[in-house]
Amino acid sequence: MKKYLNLSLIYAIAAMAGGVFYREFTKFNGFSGTTVLGKVHTHFFLLGMMVFLLVALFQTNLDIEKQKMFRVFQVVYNIGVPLTAVMMLVRGVTQVLGMELSKGFDASISGIAGIGHILTGLGIILLLLSLKKSAKS
Repeated sequence: MKKYLNLSLIYAIAAMAGGVFYREFTKFNGFSGTTVLGKVHTHFFLLGMMVFLLVALFQTNLDIEKQKMFRVFQVVYNIGVPLTAVMMLVRGVTQVLGMELSKGFDASISGIAGIGHILTGLGIILLLLSLKKSAKS
């Protein structure tokens, strides 16, 4: 359980750092429009901190760590969420700076962010299947 609470804390710190970066970076650059940077904060809070708080709670009642799917979930999910957030950060910085991106670079940002979203979604499915299997046992 402590491992999941630690992960939750790490994601909470990342969320707060993302929020401070968003506020300060946009203020420093005089940017007042809409940017993806504002969503990094909420992605880390909800997909990182909240999910692992819930996992910690489930671990107390269900021994989900025994499930192979759960171990795969941990790897896939902890790659997917940070990858998504980092690519959102890259996209947001380019938006704030008003950078003109080549089609290839623009597509690569979107593609890598898409891979992060796919891994995150796959991780959520693996978690739910692990919980379902653990509840049957």
